Amino acid sequence: MTTVPEDEWRERAAALADMLGELGKLTDPAWREAVRAVPRHVLVPRFHTQDTNGTWVESSTSTKEGRAAWLDAVYSNKPLVTALRQDAEVGRVVSSSSQPGLMTRMLEALDIRDGHRVLEIGTGTGYNAALLSHRLGGENVFSVDVEPDLVDLARSRLAELGHAPTLVAANGALGLAEHAPFDRIIATCAVPAIPWAWIEQLRVGGTVLTDLKITQNAGNLVKVTRTSEHRAEGRFDPTYAAFMGLRHQPGGPAQPVTRAARDSADVHESTSPVDPQTPWKNMVVWFLAALDLHADVTIGYTGPSTTSPPTAVTLSTSDGSWAQIALAGAHGLHEVTQGGPQRLWQAVENAHDLWNHLSRPDWGQFGLTITPNSHTLWHDRPDSEQHWTHLTEMIHGKRWAKQL
Repeated sequence: MTTVPEDEWRERAAALADMLGELGKLTDPAWREAVRAVPRHVLVPRFHTQDTNGTWVESSTSTKEGRAAWLDAVYSNKPLVTALRQDAEVGRVVSSSSQPGLMTRMLEALDIRDGHRVLEIGTGTGYNAALLSHRLGGENVFSVDVEPDLVDLARSRLAELGHAPTLVAANGALGLAEHAPFDRIIATCAVPAIPWAWIEQLRVGGTVLTDLKITQNAGNLVKVTRTSEHRAEGRFDPTYAAFMGLRHQPGGPAQPVTRAARDSADVHESTSPVDPQTPWKNMVVWFLAALDLHADVTIGYTGPSTTSPPTAVTLSTSDGSWAQIALAGAHGLHEVTQGGPQRLWQAVENAHDLWNHLSRPDWGQFGLTITPNSHTLWHDRPDSEQHWTHLTEMIHGKRWAKQL
């Protein structure tokens, strides 16, 4: 490991804390002190970036310039890719060190207090566990990750810093029942539904904060509090964020779903006033649309060649449904071609109409109620007429049903 003089890293850590404060991501003096006190470079001794050809390049400290660039990145408000798996000569991201400002925002949103017992889902580099251990003491911090080698590295690096939280290599969806109950659970991963095991392992009054993504891009951070033995409830965070999906086995992200050939038996052409880039530019509308789509819907761009700019947005599902929406439009209308069992773009148009009907709500106006067998999404309040329920056993299919 590259040795960094204490005054050098402390100056950078203090500058990072100040920057996060200016951005409004860090207001609690206790967390500000934790950011100043934790040497992130010990936990992130290297990271990976992609060059213009898409090749992964590992950071280097072999030169003065490389060392300076490494330190600048480590103490910046940027996420860093820290672990790859090689698959057919293509590096797949296994783990990353999250953007520090996102982590401090989540820690503050959880309202963690002295003496709280906290479970982290997604150990990664151990940086978040280090912040928690500095604030709460290692005896109150528990962290789980599916990758045994990452857990071992984090444990040794945390020990070097004088921290000894409980780290376990296991499927994070199961939580850590042997160490429950917890006051707070923070999950730095995305899940299609919040595992009931997490709720069960909270004290009544305890809170979990995680990234709920029902399909690609569709969802956001949500914070729910266990209100009784069989119920938890809360709201989505006002600001969008995204994490890698939770994995149940080590070894890198799952392979893409195998797609059926485009179903061309019933092709429909139309025009649409809705922005084709809605899945990226209006995340609330895309989330509402995804409630009516299969969980495996994917979104992307297409064009005449890989070297020219894209000309259309594409949606597809494994049942052969597809849609292609032209990026260019005339008089505010975009050409749409779609086929297969589902009219995928129609779901986006319907969601856009609903969003307008609801006076264009943002994330903070939506909430979630969880029971052992269901998730219910609601607008404005839990007893709203606008709500959708999903049953746990339907999670892999078209699982959200509108309740009127």
